[in-house]
Amino acid sequence: MSATPRPAPAAVQPVIVTPDLDRLQAFYTGLLGAEEFTRVPEEGPVFFVGLRLDGSELGLVADPGVATGTPTRILLSFAVADVDALLDRVEPLGGTVRGPANDMPWGMRVAHVQDPDGNAVNLTQPV
Repeated sequence: MSATPRPAPAAVQPVIVTPDLDRLQAFYTGLLGAEEFTRVPEEGPVFFVGLRLDGSELGLVADPGVATGTPTRILLSFAVADVDALLDRVEPLGGTVRGPANDMPWGMRVAHVQDPDGNAVNLTQPV
C-alpha cells in the first residue's frame, strides 16, 4: 500500500479583524517595528493592510462591526530581542500588560500582553 503524497506546506499569515485598523496598525508598528507592505485598496477607505515583521507577515482587516475584548481563542507569539524593554511601550500604544515578564522552565522569558483590541499576545526571548 502506497502513501498518498501530501501537498507542500503553505505559508501561514495570521489575520486580525478589527474595528479600528489604524489603531491596531499603530500598535504593531510602534511595538514591534512592523512595516506595511501592502494596502487594499491603495486609495480610499482601507480594507486590508499587510504588515511585515522580519520574515513573517501579519494581516489586518477592517470591519467596523466586529466586537473586541471578548476572550480570544488564538495567541500571537512574537520572538523579540528584549521582552522587558518592550513592556513600557505596550500601554502608551493602547495595549495592556497582563503581568511582568517571567523566565519559563523551557528556557524562554515571556510577557503576556493584549493588543488594543484585547487579542492575546506573547512577547518571548530566549533566556
